[in-house]
Amino acid sequence: MAAAEESAVPSSTAPSIAPLGERDARILRFERSWWKHAGAKEQAIRKEFGLSSARYYQLLGALIDSPSALAHDPMLIKRLQRVRDARLAARSARLLSRDD
Repeated sequence: MAAAEESAVPSSTAPSIAPLGERDARILRFERSWWKHAGAKEQAIRKEFGLSSARYYQLLGALIDSPSALAHDPMLIKRLQRVRDARLAARSARLLSRDD
């Protein structure tokens, strides 16, 4: 009985990261290689996932902030975070320049 109780206790104090779901893993694979698809990215999104581009980007935005996604593909996630941050900075700069 003591062995069963010991195995139920985590061996480390670090929080465990849940693995990615299949859809999230597919989204990351797509983002890694979307440029291989002929035509517009929005058309490829609709064909591949059956989602509107707006819904796809909502899911991707949440995925970019996910520890599971970072553990799954750190280089891709860091690149996507840099792209997002650059777009936000550019948008902020445009908004600030309008106020002048």
